[in-house]
Amino acid sequence: MTDWQEISWDDARTTASGAVSPLLHELLPLSRGLDRRIADDYSALCDLPPFTTSAMDGWAVSGEGPWKIVGDIKAGAPYGKELESGTAVRIATGAVVPHGAFGIIRWEIAEVKDDYVHAHATAGADIRAAGEESRRGELLVRRGTKLSPSLLGLLASTGYDQIKVFRKPRIAILLLGDELQLAGIPIGGHVRDSLGPQLPGWLGRLGAEVVSLDYVPDDLESIVRALVDVSPTCDLIVTTGGTADGPRDHVHAALERIGASFFVDRVRSRPGHPALLAMLRLHTQIPVLGLPGNPQSAIVGLMTLGAPVIGAFQGDGLAKLSRVVTKNELKTPENSTRLILGNLEDGQFEMGEHSGSAMLRGLAKSTGFAVVESGITPVGGHVRWLPLP
Repeated sequence: MTDWQEISWDDARTTASGAVSPLLHELLPLSRGLDRRIADDYSALCDLPPFTTSAMDGWAVSGEGPWKIVGDIKAGAPYGKELESGTAVRIATGAVVPHGAFGIIRWEIAEVKDDYVHAHATAGADIRAAGEESRRGELLVRRGTKLSPSLLGLLASTGYDQIKVFRKPRIAILLLGDELQLAGIPIGGHVRDSLGPQLPGWLGRLGAEVVSLDYVPDDLESIVRALVDVSPTCDLIVTTGGTADGPRDHVHAALERIGASFFVDRVRSRPGHPALLAMLRLHTQIPVLGLPGNPQSAIVGLMTLGAPVIGAFQGDGLAKLSRVVTKNELKTPENSTRLILGNLEDGQFEMGEHSGSAMLRGLAKSTGFAVVESGITPVGGHVRWLPLP
């Protein structure tokens, strides 16, 4: 086996983020763009609003009052001529303000008597100027941004019907382990598979698409064959288990057998230490993310190496983690990084329970990890916060 030195948690994330290039984009209608990563910078196609509009239902007035009522303007039906001095028109919210009008009087503050509007009018009141929100050509959304419902609405408002997004990374999952039981209460020394049911959900939240999930026996030839077989079908292979140095841990040997090179082999963190990232070079280059078999360690490995790779596939850079105050004293071994499950309570980190690497109960009740450097972090000290997707 290749003699490889483990690297720091931060270096592992950085290496994973730089290991792959963005995937090709695809063109989608806006209605299908939710939560996708946009593949180009997008600028406004027109002024927003594109014309001067009324911000309220009321009266558009010109000149001195009282103002004689001469018409009605509905949204989507401009007045078509200049409003003469001393006159008013009913106007709906969003309707085009006619030339000659200097302000809008709201319905509720106006008095109408004998076809005249009586009220105090203020110049510019409740008028939305053309281009007030953005000008044509102004940058609205940067490449790599995850599209929210409001961003889709913004792009639609300025004239877009379709959007370029990065293709979702296609993931093939290989779950290794002769001890895995796939249904029912575990018996006979077996353990119930818990990564098969949850990994597709985590990967989906990270923006990927799982195209296959297969169970592979703990022997070298089966692992080699499985890696070769799925490589043409996906952009990333994710394996679970078999990354340590036990007698049934064959992932390293299998990868070396088929000529893979290693970007990361072991991370100086707890849990998640035996995670790896390698590159297969068969018909094309396919990265392989090797996750530990213990459930919590596997999710730490996924967040450490998998999330940056999937982000890079979609043009997203490595996010800088926020710093929060901890409510608990936290201890980390020297020259290591510890990821501790928990939640943010009033913006402060509170450590969760049941945090062993083989446990899932704490993970199920947590929203992220405190990233804690070596030594003792006292109550009130600062830690970095890595949210779960």
